[in-house]
Amino acid sequence: MSDALRTPNPIPAIVRFDAPTQGGIIDRPKPERLEQGNPRRETWTLYESADGQTSAGIWECEVGRWRIVFPAAKEEYFFVLSGHVRLHDAAGGWVDVRAGQGAVIPAGFEGAFEVIEPVRKHFVVVDRG
Repeated sequence: MSDALRTPNPIPAIVRFDAPTQGGIIDRPKPERLEQGNPRRETWTLYESADGQTSAGIWECEVGRWRIVFPAAKEEYFFVLSGHVRLHDAAGGWVDVRAGQGAVIPAGFEGAFEVIEPVRKHFVVVDRG
């Protein structure tokens, strides 16, 4: 029997979202998208699928507001651990999401992302593009 037949297929590992012990990737919104402030954002990507279509992790951000445009093939689910965000749509409406609440930013969404109180959230992004 060959070694290939005796070696079991690797089993995908479960990824826990423990509090990060090291710094994440720090960035700020692009200047041309800024509407208010210039918030520092920090991202810990804890999972990426083999095909590159799904990523998940933890994200933190200071108070501020910037325009967002999701491509037709990209969507995000997030759950707010602490803080308060407001998503503004292009028609002038908005949705508040506070600690203990989750939301989906659907594919093709255009509007603004506003951090009302410093936020920490879990995120899952699916990009089929």
